Amino acid sequence: MDFHGRDSDLRRLSRLLDGVESKAGATRGRAVIMTGRRRVGKSRLAQEFCDRTGREYFMFQATRGRNAMAERRDFLAALTQSGLNAPAIFAHLSPPDWNGTLRALAEFLPDDRPTVVVLDEVPWLVEQDAEFEGALQTVWDQDLSQKPVLLILIGSDLSVMEALQTYGRPFFGRATKLDITPLNVADVQDMTGLGAAEAIDTHLLTGGFPEIVQTWEAGQPRVEFLRGMVSDPLSPLLVAGELSLLGEFPESSRSRAILEAIGDGERTFSAIAAAAGSSGALPAGTLNPLLKTLEAKRIVETDLPLSTSSDTKNKRYRISDSYLRFWLAFLRRAIPFVERGRSDVALDRIERSWSTWRGRAVEPLVRESLLRILLDSRWPEVEAVGGWWNRQNNPEVDLVGADRTPTARRVEFLGSVKWYETASFGAHELKELARARGAVPGTGDATPLVAVSRCGVDPGLPLAAHWGPDEIVGAWRQGPDRETFPWLAR
Repeated sequence: MDFHGRDSDLRRLSRLLDGVESKAGATRGRAVIMTGRRRVGKSRLAQEFCDRTGREYFMFQATRGRNAMAERRDFLAALTQSGLNAPAIFAHLSPPDWNGTLRALAEFLPDDRPTVVVLDEVPWLVEQDAEFEGALQTVWDQDLSQKPVLLILIGSDLSVMEALQTYGRPFFGRATKLDITPLNVADVQDMTGLGAAEAIDTHLLTGGFPEIVQTWEAGQPRVEFLRGMVSDPLSPLLVAGELSLLGEFPESSRSRAILEAIGDGERTFSAIAAAAGSSGALPAGTLNPLLKTLEAKRIVETDLPLSTSSDTKNKRYRISDSYLRFWLAFLRRAIPFVERGRSDVALDRIERSWSTWRGRAVEPLVRESLLRILLDSRWPEVEAVGGWWNRQNNPEVDLVGADRTPTARRVEFLGSVKWYETASFGAHELKELARARGAVPGTGDATPLVAVSRCGVDPGLPLAAHWGPDEIVGAWRQGPDRETFPWLAR
């Protein structure tokens, strides 16, 4: 299977391995904690990195819920099957603790050349044995860090992986962090061969998750792709969302009910509480900690209105990644129709609401893209692009460019996102945007107005700037440094 994208992640791993080889730093060995949502491609990236470097490596993936003794036995068995020349007798040993198991690994790492060690699903190792963290710290300090090794610790439970790096935990301060995100929209365009506007649509409904994007045939229209996916109950588009959620939240859990409420379009605390309760609204004392947990796991994000006035109680909630947003909005309800052989009903329901859903779903991508674009614009000092709304959502402004967040000193511009299928941004849309000047704290008649439109803008409109799909996709194009890391070009 071809490997696409991830150039910046490969470069960072390469720099760490180069540091091991050049003996730079306080210790000879280096450690990196690789985090990211489930199914985002962390394990595949680690394997690709190991394959491209041509170095000796050892990889071990934990099994959730397994007995710790059996896990350690499998660890040593995997060591005998690697290229590190561990004797076959190790495959039959039952080490009593992780201290001895990790010391066995250190014993067989070479002293004269760099190697890569990958421990995958570290949260499950922590879950199995409370002593794992301490053993890892002890063996790292005394043995592994003295070897020319790059240790990669991988995990999907973001709260556990981030806890490993907090002050007071055994491994604190010993590893750098690499956060693996889904493929960006430029990578998606390269993989699918679509135009910029169509590539953005593809990114919105796949979330950039590699296992889904790679099923999109080159140049395939969106409706044709969806028709093929919803006709197969086992297609990655249908299955990945359920697998991702079941990995963390049972169907009957309150967290699952909260996610479904947000996925259905509820954005305010009170609306989510009402939708997620089985018999009446969820009490604030129940909903608050659950939302905080979902935020810690980076499944839910909280937005605040951006202006020169603080409004911390006027929160809006959304699903972080757009694929899960799409799955919750459409696909979880489509599955029963697909299983009954009525994929036509599922597809029709998606199409009826697609334009409305896409219009809001594209806004976070636009804001992220503008932060990249603005560095080379008349607003290089803009460090935050958000939205603004009042309690009545009248007006609701799609784009606010400011010097900082959550409370700005200066608002540099206001903007509107119009992602219509065929219509351009015209005088009517400009008039609506201009009405917001003065309503947004920190703005006035002189505040510049900008627009982002799927189909361009009408000529002659007094906009300070405007951008379209080509600019949104182009914001994510960063070529790797082929001269410094020639093996990346493979």
